[in-house]
Amino acid sequence: MTIPARNSLLVFAFFILICSCRSNDKSPAAFTRTVSDDEKDSLLLLYNPKHADKRIDAFMQHLHKVSGFNGNVLVAKKGKILYENCFGWADHLRRDSLKIDSKFELASVTKTMTGTAVLLLQERGKLRLDQNVKEFFPNFPYDNITIRLLLTHRSGMMNYVYFVDKLWKAAHKDERKGITNTDVMNLIAEYKPAPYIQPDKKFHYNNSNYMVLGAIIEKITGMSYADFMAQNVFKPAGMKHTAVYSKAVYDKIPVDVVGHDRNSWRYSVAQNFLDGPVGDKGIYSTVKDLYLFDQALKSGRLLKKATLDSAYTGRNPLVRGHFNYGYGWRIFESPGQKVVYHTGWWHGFRHIYLRDLKNDVTIVLLGNLVNGSLLNLDELFNITGMPVVRKGAYTGSGDATDDQ
Repeated sequence: MTIPARNSLLVFAFFILICSCRSNDKSPAAFTRTVSDDEKDSLLLLYNPKHADKRIDAFMQHLHKVSGFNGNVLVAKKGKILYENCFGWADHLRRDSLKIDSKFELASVTKTMTGTAVLLLQERGKLRLDQNVKEFFPNFPYDNITIRLLLTHRSGMMNYVYFVDKLWKAAHKDERKGITNTDVMNLIAEYKPAPYIQPDKKFHYNNSNYMVLGAIIEKITGMSYADFMAQNVFKPAGMKHTAVYSKAVYDKIPVDVVGHDRNSWRYSVAQNFLDGPVGDKGIYSTVKDLYLFDQALKSGRLLKKATLDSAYTGRNPLVRGHFNYGYGWRIFESPGQKVVYHTGWWHGFRHIYLRDLKNDVTIVLLGNLVNGSLLNLDELFNITGMPVVRKGAYTGSGDATDDQ
């Protein structure tokens, strides 16, 4: 073999090695779905109603008949669905029954995915958590509010929902057409509503934080929030029945599930201009797709482990010794236990989405009749081996009360 020929072979071998390393790169920024990913998701979603967990079924039947739960449920443990079912109406007026793939407006459960998107952009070097909102929106009227403070609900901002609602009604504006995140940012810049408190003084949960994050995502990426989430969160996670729907884009949101408020079927909730802004809400999904989101996070399809650990770290003083908020997740934590979760409540929808990180339990309850049924889940927690995630079950010092 001549020396030039040998050198050529060495170069070729080095090229193959580099390509091989690149092909094995499963970092979130490089992730693309494959046939095997679809196959894994199909296996995850396998469920035979004949094998339903009888204790969970008895509990859910009682929750529906006695406590008035109307909605869909999925319970999984260690990569296997133990139970899934539908209870009641998608739209009481039309007498349409819910189906397991019915899409619900996720309300504030949307914040878990907005937080994921922000951390994804951080991993890709597109933003830093200590960046000031004014770097993206120079006319933003508040000082010293960073992305991190938005993620943790420590910005001290007022709640834009009440501010815009009052403004619209006073001006007798058309309430049927949705407004965009940019519209809200412009209104905040123009009217400069008083903040609730100074930045980073205390935890103050409100929708403004994640609406602003939605606007920042659009500003950084040059894409709509809907398109960015579809391409970078929903598709990699295999969430084929999940989408962002805004009244600023759709005259009628293209789903069949209607929200019902005030614990009565008489009060179906009409969507209006406040269903336009997204990021704090606006994602529509199914119980199965939320299970796939859970599994995609656990498998590293979306974010690196260190990034997830930071999201699951409490960034506020503890409430009742166990409860906190991280980056888009509510947190229950005690020695040897950690549950990350989020609740949702918006325009006739009421949900809870729980992920027990230690015991590998996922519970998804999506409801479209607002009542107190989701406050009565202690028995379900006990059946699955999850800690009781209910603040009223604990004293201020973190001890369990007698009413568990």
